[in-house]
Amino acid sequence: MSAPPRVPHSRPGPAAAEPAAPEGHDTHEEHAWSRCDPWSAALRTGRGPLYLHREDGTRHPLDIERWCAAPDAADRTVIDRCRGTVLDIGCGPGRFLAALAERRLTALGIDSNPHAVARAVRTGGGALCRSVFAPLPDTGTWHTALLLDGNIGIGGDPPRLLRRTAELVRPGGVLLAETAAHALDERLSVRVGDGRRAHGSPFPWARLGSGALLRHAEDTGAWTGAGEWEAGGRRFVALRRV
Repeated sequence: MSAPPRVPHSRPGPAAAEPAAPEGHDTHEEHAWSRCDPWSAALRTGRGPLYLHREDGTRHPLDIERWCAAPDAADRTVIDRCRGTVLDIGCGPGRFLAALAERRLTALGIDSNPHAVARAVRTGGGALCRSVFAPLPDTGTWHTALLLDGNIGIGGDPPRLLRRTAELVRPGGVLLAETAAHALDERLSVRVGDGRRAHGSPFPWARLGSGALLRHAEDTGAWTGAGEWEAGGRRFVALRRV
């Protein structure tokens, strides 16, 4: 077994600065949300309302209050499945990082929003202000990766995200992902809003049900299904790195 990844100590401290993107790399899809004022304000206060606004006028609520609270019973079913070193992709305010630290598991969160990272660090988690598509510590060695709270939608291209996550996780490692409650496979253009209006520029997002996630994962050739479960009205899938 290789040595555990070298991650920042879990003591509160300043968030790391976002590194420059590689030449020719499009950062719009990864950082449009992080620049949105309602999202940053909600992360600072821990309160909504907050929504993803679709181009057709419909909107999807974002459960910022739950994300800023302690892990609930459904979250704990994920935490119980974490093994070894854990990379929380789109860690938000860091509730999983704090819980993993309590279990003495080595964990690192990444998020494109500096307010999310600052809050995660204050709660005792190690976190970097960085995109999943940017260079990351200990690529290819992580035992467990997390894509929760809708984060399978990052970038609006789930196959690309699954291929990138496969680069980060060691063979035999596990990806724990949360999926939509219905049979969905959507690519969206969305903006973040505070309940009154949408703000900022549109950015790509995706929503997947469990069946669609499993199909895309198998198509990458890097993942195989390792289990599904439901808890608290939410659905989850475990994938194993081939």
